[in-house]
Amino acid sequence: MKYVVCVPDGCADEPVPELGGKTPLEYGRLPVLRSLAQRGTTGRAAVIPPGLPPGSDVGNMSVLGYDPAQFHTGRAPIEAAALGLRLRPDQVAFRCNLVTLGPDGTMVDFAGGHPENEAAAKLVQALDEALGTDELSFHPGVQYRHCLVAPADWADATTVPPHDLTDQPAVWPAGPAGERLTALMEASADVLADSGLDATHIWLWGQGHQPTMRRFVDQHGCTGGMVTAVDLVRGLGILTEMEVVEVEGATAHYDTNYEGKRDAALAALADGVDLFVIHVEATDEAGHAGDVTQKVQALENWDQRILADLVGGLDELGPWRMLLLPDHATPLRLRTHTSDPVPYLIVDSQHDGPGGTYTEPGVASQPVVVGHELVGRMLAG
Repeated sequence: MKYVVCVPDGCADEPVPELGGKTPLEYGRLPVLRSLAQRGTTGRAAVIPPGLPPGSDVGNMSVLGYDPAQFHTGRAPIEAAALGLRLRPDQVAFRCNLVTLGPDGTMVDFAGGHPENEAAAKLVQALDEALGTDELSFHPGVQYRHCLVAPADWADATTVPPHDLTDQPAVWPAGPAGERLTALMEASADVLADSGLDATHIWLWGQGHQPTMRRFVDQHGCTGGMVTAVDLVRGLGILTEMEVVEVEGATAHYDTNYEGKRDAALAALADGVDLFVIHVEATDEAGHAGDVTQKVQALENWDQRILADLVGGLDELGPWRMLLLPDHATPLRLRTHTSDPVPYLIVDSQHDGPGGTYTEPGVASQPVVVGHELVGRMLAG
């Protein structure tokens, strides 16, 4: 038996006026997904436990079958693991976004214009040379997503994710370490001023110590692999010792290599991996941007460029089961994450389920299940 977990990041949404009051999942041309739902089991899942922030760190931890209430220590230390960083007990990691602030202090763009990786890496190097010390170090990640390693006492601050502030006044760090963080963020403006990029500042948030997580094979009794273009999700794979596959042309934006991710999954499963996770960020990016057209297009790309040939490829490998589950909702109206339950779908190639509709209204009457238990449910059949 082979297993696939499909993660259309942030795809769950609310009714959208521009779509005639339908959600993107209702509106999109998704014939393969509709067919899978008719032969599978649909429902609602709480991927964000009560009291935890509705971030991709918490949500993807749930998707992989780990209880965030037990394992979550912060977003940035997971991303640090993806960069090959191992934090000492006296260190914490911060997510370091490149952002664009307007002259009036408004968060114009939490992604700093989505810079290319090479240009962003040079900028992070310049930040490290100008602002780094023996205790502070900047590390390049992907596009606008980077990392700062700092002394443990710098974590004693309240920080706000920049994507929660789009088109709103910046909310600077508060608490005992707030002044130090704010001073570093303000000082970054001088370094970025001559970069030629849209970014004007760094934004520090998501801090924490690096978590200790059980190996995926010990947690679930099967080997696991994944493909993603997001350091956060890659970091979870590294921390749980999954096989993380790199795909040329895979990005964390609309232009990602959908076919390459699909083919990577089939190749890994054919080579002996038991369970493979396909993660695509595009739906989440569209939600943050409030871009209705791109969110629908990203879902249709999932349907035609991944699911259509993924099903046939899985059939050739033998019996299989699939779990399709977003890590959270990113409503276009709000342009940020919410803790709302999200729709899930489990399909078994050998046994049809009761059938259903994979949309938010289609599962609205279903009881809410615990998100981190769904991988176990799929494995148990």
